Amino acid sequence: MKIKSAEFTISAPDLRACPAWPHPEFALIGRSNVGKSSLINLLTERRDLAKVSDLPGKTKLINFFLVNGDWRLVDLPGYGYAAGGQRQRAEFNEAVAGFLTGRPNLRHVFVLIDSRLPPQAIDLEFLRWLEGVRVPYALIFTKTDKQSAAQTQTAIRTFLGAVGAWRSLPPDVLACSAKTKAGRMDVLAYIGKKL
Repeated sequence: MKIKSAEFTISAPDLRACPAWPHPEFALIGRSNVGKSSLINLLTERRDLAKVSDLPGKTKLINFFLVNGDWRLVDLPGYGYAAGGQRQRAEFNEAVAGFLTGRPNLRHVFVLIDSRLPPQAIDLEFLRWLEGVRVPYALIFTKTDKQSAAQTQTAIRTFLGAVGAWRSLPPDVLACSAKTKAGRMDVLAYIGKKL
């Protein structure tokens, strides 16, 4: 798939505020600081389309990006952290849950996992929740440039082993690096198949 155009459209605080349109949507979610904004910039080849920050919890709204005029990437707030305390975290979680379970044109969810870390309980809990509400998803392991290919493959196998505790067939898996651009075409090809 070739990206000819990409633009930020709008931000919304929750499902009720999300605009209605016919475009299929692909949502990105993961722990804060896992690389969602960097992945959007990588896929669209626009360096500053999505704002990248070293501060966890920077994305507080549901952000929509129109790609090629006919489908959308959706940057969701990261789970597990929010500057502002427990009440704000609960509001984030409620907004994200509402979007994931109530958005009719949501085609697929990409759950981003930091490839350098052992399986994190919060990632596994979120995946179990997705399974429970029957939302289709794939895993994207990020930051693969920060370690060897062998280390990344070991991390993926370990993570899938943890997921195997409740899921008989493994989810689809992709890997990428915003720095080296590795995996970009694989993710775009995957989106192309779902369109």
